[in-house]
Amino acid sequence: MQKRMGEAVARVARRVNDTVENKSDSLDLAECKLMTFPVGIYKAVRSVADGIHRITLANNELKALASRFVTTFSQLRELNLEGNYLHRLPEEVGSLLHLRAINLSRNRFWHFPEPLAAVSALETIELEENEIAGCSSSAFAQPRECSVFGTMPKLAKRLAPPAAQGLESLHQVRYLQVFPFFFLEKKQMSPCHLLADGA
Repeated sequence: MQKRMGEAVARVARRVNDTVENKSDSLDLAECKLMTFPVGIYKAVRSVADGIHRITLANNELKALASRFVTTFSQLRELNLEGNYLHRLPEEVGSLLHLRAINLSRNRFWHFPEPLAAVSALETIELEENEIAGCSSSAFAQPRECSVFGTMPKLAKRLAPPAAQGLESLHQVRYLQVFPFFFLEKKQMSPCHLLADGA
């Protein structure tokens, strides 16, 4: 057990050093048995944090994402948090002005992560294998034109108004995966259409 933990720590240190030394735009900490994001990393990457555009923390044991993570890596374009134990995102996620893609598959979300509604550049959201029951329309800005497609009749029940209307502000999202549903915005339409199999 201690040997495996030691190997995980060494793996994190090696990957962080590679990112810093090579001034890489990505940081890969997938499968490092992380229960929290190591505080020491913030200091280690301080000189290159603004240049890091892609981070993967997939397949760890994270239960929460600290607001400091978001403020440190404020230039993120892609964030992979697949395969953790997250059930919410910090409000500061809304300040990630350049975030285009986020993978939250295989976590423990019960509701659509409301802070994502404020991310204006977001194009891809993956939420497969969570327990999404719906989303609050109060979390979103004024309605925008959109086209929302679903794969099952049950979609209409889970995301019926006002929850479905709440997605309208995500007009720029081209791909939204919510297990066992998917939404795909092909083109802007008005009013917002919610389609499911058999509809």
